[in-house]
Amino acid sequence: MRTATAPPRIDPESRRVELRPSATAMVWLAPDRPHEAVAFVTVRLAPGDVLVEIELATICGSDVHTVHGDRSAPAPLVLGHEQLGRVVELGTGGPRALDGSLLAVGDRVLWSIAASCGSCDRCAGGLPQKCRSLRKYGHERMSDAWALSGGFATHAHVVAGTPIIRLPEDVPAAVLAPASCGTATAWAALAAAEAVRPLAGADVLISGAGLIGLTAAAMTTDRGAVVTLVEPDPARRALAERFGARARRPEEEGGEFDVVLEASGARAAVGSALARAAVGGVVVLVGSVFPTEPVPLDPERVVRGLLTVRGVHNYTPEHLAAASAYLVDRWQAWPFAGLVGETVALADLDEGIRRASGGAVRVGVSPIAPH
Repeated sequence: MRTATAPPRIDPESRRVELRPSATAMVWLAPDRPHEAVAFVTVRLAPGDVLVEIELATICGSDVHTVHGDRSAPAPLVLGHEQLGRVVELGTGGPRALDGSLLAVGDRVLWSIAASCGSCDRCAGGLPQKCRSLRKYGHERMSDAWALSGGFATHAHVVAGTPIIRLPEDVPAAVLAPASCGTATAWAALAAAEAVRPLAGADVLISGAGLIGLTAAAMTTDRGAVVTLVEPDPARRALAERFGARARRPEEEGGEFDVVLEASGARAAVGSALARAAVGGVVVLVGSVFPTEPVPLDPERVVRGLLTVRGVHNYTPEHLAAASAYLVDRWQAWPFAGLVGETVALADLDEGIRRASGGAVRVGVSPIAPH
């Protein structure tokens, strides 16, 4: 294991924290290369920053795409952006949770995938996830100022400008960890649809039984919709039935739907989603977060069908808060606890990536070796 020290920022109010024992991060260096364990003995917390000891992280599909070189990413990099943990150190200035309350050492928290400035034109326009100076967890090249920037580590340096959600103690970590990506993105996708038409009583088609699709099926069913979910994998189809959907193979797909949510990113599925929307319907594209060939679009069908096509990437702080509250309220009504099928130790991250590549909805990563 290499040892690295994060030097202080040029900030007279930053607070130097010694880490005893040292923090460990699994560092990604290049596609299909093993992660390297790197130790950090200090971190400097600027005003508003928080240091969190990670309880559990989960491996998202985008982590798998990055590791295998299917999407570009800077290196060296600490991957991981779905996690929760416990506050162990606070920067000056009284860091606060999203609800405005002061954070304290010992609080159990999760946080957004990104930190935003709150003052640029995009932030002011309601698009903080596209902030001009966005800082994104699990996506940023390691730097002296921000080394513990991803979830595949023992600790995370949560910087000022990051929405932080305080969590109850009685909800399992496996339920809550995916909230900061998959769950919040599902909520944002449904919010995009509801901006066009109500979900209550709607016929909804979801493509893809990954975490976003399964979560959206439960959320949409809870709002009174009739949900059909299309998925080629039989095990995933069986799982979709447990989340309230009528599961179908792609070749069985037919009819028109008021709302179509494409969560797989597969090129054929995107084309099918655009073809299945009823007159006045809304198509929400959320799964296309990696390069693929362009999909043909029939503009006459969009115009004459009065269709709305929305793209959703990440989410707002309000979406994260609502999604987290939804999990706290409904985790026992739907089998969310089973979506993290197995957990590996942090040191075995590469094995966890291998298992996630094999089709698991989510694989957990624990800084403490699972029993």
